[in-house]
Amino acid sequence: MDTTESRTFAARLADLLKHERHAMTDFLVALAEFDRRRGWITLGYANLFDFLCRNLRLSKGTAFYRQVAVGLIQVYPEVLEPLRDGRLCVTALHALSKAITPANRAEVLPRFFHVSKREAQELAAELAPSAVVPRRAVVTTVRTASASAAAPAAAPPRAPESLTFSAATSSQNSQPVGILCLEGVNEASTAGPAPRLTIEPLTATESRLHLTVSRAFLKKLGTVRLALSHSMPGADAEGILSAGLDLLLQRDAKRKGLVEKPRSSPATPEVPGAVYVPAAVRREVWKRDQGCCQFPLDGGGICGSKLRTELDHIQLRCRGGRPTVENLRVVCRFHNDLAARLDVGDSVMDRYTHNPKQPSLAGLLGDPNGG
Repeated sequence: MDTTESRTFAARLADLLKHERHAMTDFLVALAEFDRRRGWITLGYANLFDFLCRNLRLSKGTAFYRQVAVGLIQVYPEVLEPLRDGRLCVTALHALSKAITPANRAEVLPRFFHVSKREAQELAAELAPSAVVPRRAVVTTVRTASASAAAPAAAPPRAPESLTFSAATSSQNSQPVGILCLEGVNEASTAGPAPRLTIEPLTATESRLHLTVSRAFLKKLGTVRLALSHSMPGADAEGILSAGLDLLLQRDAKRKGLVEKPRSSPATPEVPGAVYVPAAVRREVWKRDQGCCQFPLDGGGICGSKLRTELDHIQLRCRGGRPTVENLRVVCRFHNDLAARLDVGDSVMDRYTHNPKQPSLAGLLGDPNGG
């Protein structure tokens, strides 16, 4: 697909998205009127949520967000226009409902425009923080799929065992697993497979983290706590993990040349045709681009991603490009490969990397890291 065809297709998609938003808003307006008149009662349903799930066949998650939207529309009709033009996302309405009041509606509503579900949760935690913030570090038991299948069908579910760790071993993976729940108890540990990482914003500065870990990780955590008992006496799990993250960030900063006391080195390679990037050049490029991918997008602006970023030669090294501040930029791995493909062609780059225009088997199976 060439650029002209892609732009035409993109314009068509933008038009369809506009119609989708309008249709969604019209649906919510009609649903709010249906709920106001209690139409679900005459159809035999106990509540609106039951009607959405059983009559309209919506999933529980989808029905929940629609029900929250209906409640907001009935009290704050000003949310309709932002929903219609795309400034407000349906998944952000639940967080908005926790923070908005009749007194602050004019100030709070615009703050939820163009934010993701996670950002909306963090904003709601800032505006309406939890009254009680849990401070415990608790380890609970998690049952693997094979262990659950082997258990008797009539056996009642077991409650989480706070402050203990009892490993469950999978037949496919001998590594026992557990849930390390920082700052609170994982209440969903017996309700089925939990996400690897769950974050629940509580206040403007604190969140609750649920993280599935192995028993080997817990052993390392205990060993580190003992090893740091002199320099960090009484350190909790957050303190230990924070110290480890600081070390990783320092290593990453060193890779980028962003050290506190850099060595003096020329900003331009002294050796003509040098392929290495001097630390001073690396440092200046990372600071200038703020670690964000600088690849320009067709619709305006830059990519801006900070995931898997690296330095890229604007004029390729194979075409005589030198590692100077002016010829280097920060790009993500995907756009680094794409820039090279636009310059030297797919036939050359296919020898080294997977062609993103050709879906890989892993991509077709849903692996975001496939290829």
